[in-house]
Amino acid sequence: MIVQRRVVTAVLAATALLLTAGCSSGGERLPGDGGSTAPRGTATATAPSGRASESAPPAKGSVKVLRTVAEGLKTPWGLAPLPGGGLLVSSRNDGTITRVDEKTGRETLVGTVSGVAPEGEGGLLGIALSPGFASDHMIYAYFTSASDNRIVRMLYDAGKPAGEQLGAPDTVFKGIPKGFIHNGGRIAFGPDRMLYAGTGESGDRGLAQDRKSLGGKILRLTPEGEPAPGNPFPGSPVYSYGHRNVQGLAWDSRQRLFASEFGQDTWDELNAIVPGGNYGWPDAEGRSSGSRFRDPVAEWHTDEASPSGIAYVDGVIWMAALKGERLWRVPLRGTSASAAPQAFLTGEYGRLRTVVPAGGGKVWLVTSNTDGRGKPKKGDDRVLEVSVR
Repeated sequence: MIVQRRVVTAVLAATALLLTAGCSSGGERLPGDGGSTAPRGTATATAPSGRASESAPPAKGSVKVLRTVAEGLKTPWGLAPLPGGGLLVSSRNDGTITRVDEKTGRETLVGTVSGVAPEGEGGLLGIALSPGFASDHMIYAYFTSASDNRIVRMLYDAGKPAGEQLGAPDTVFKGIPKGFIHNGGRIAFGPDRMLYAGTGESGDRGLAQDRKSLGGKILRLTPEGEPAPGNPFPGSPVYSYGHRNVQGLAWDSRQRLFASEFGQDTWDELNAIVPGGNYGWPDAEGRSSGSRFRDPVAEWHTDEASPSGIAYVDGVIWMAALKGERLWRVPLRGTSASAAPQAFLTGEYGRLRTVVPAGGGKVWLVTSNTDGRGKPKKGDDRVLEVSVR
């Protein structure tokens, strides 16, 4: 049964109409707004929570694509910048990791991750570097196997020949439900050096509210794959629940976690994550009445987002949109949106999968037009260097 959402009857002045992320009509361009759009639906950002001690970035921002770093990539999904230079990019369908020289665009095959069984939305998904990468040279990867979704780590040896630089995968966590859809897949090490993983409910909606299931959750693990100390449910890796399909993870300058996730037919979400929080799916999609569920920071109709990766840069969450084919800017004050979210690059590069901070007010942006749902053009897919503010 499709979850119905109550009609929003009043919108605060600081709240803005947003574009959708899945199944509604497109918006109309507002003159002189620097790229924002006025949707025909009622996608919104929550009003500021009155954190007087926290400043907010400018309400309006700007985006400039500086260059194409690499192109011709096949089903790129995750991206991890190397500390000494270079970008590691995972291929969902090929199960490979490629190193891209961010200066020259040269691509070098690092290796193939054994055990990947790509199907539908599953395959080799998110990647992350160990917090001790400088000494242990470990790459973590989230992938779909023949039986489940799991997290592995592999030794990276750049001194070996191309294609042979990955060691055998060591499974650190397994048993995450897999499906043709909703496999989650984003992983990241937090400021606490713990490993966070966004999972999907694999199309089985009831898993999201079942705290004993690993589906429809954000998990918090030690680097060895054990439930992290201080988790809200003793002995459990579950950090938050009630999610449909978590696709993006990012922390702000005060170490607060934000996550993006797909809605079904009505509302996609950007959420501020609290330990033990219940984010509503499948009982609620988007904002809801009462206090049982955590409301999103911002929500979009599904045609205008279908959100994937997110990045935090200078007080702003930048969110890549797949079906929406745009880059969203969500300025923050604390854990609330401080102004209307703003859309950029609408339709210019197709589906956008991953966005990662690049330093100096820039991000790396990865397109996703070869994932079976896009319309590939010459040169797709690519990594872009983008200036943002």
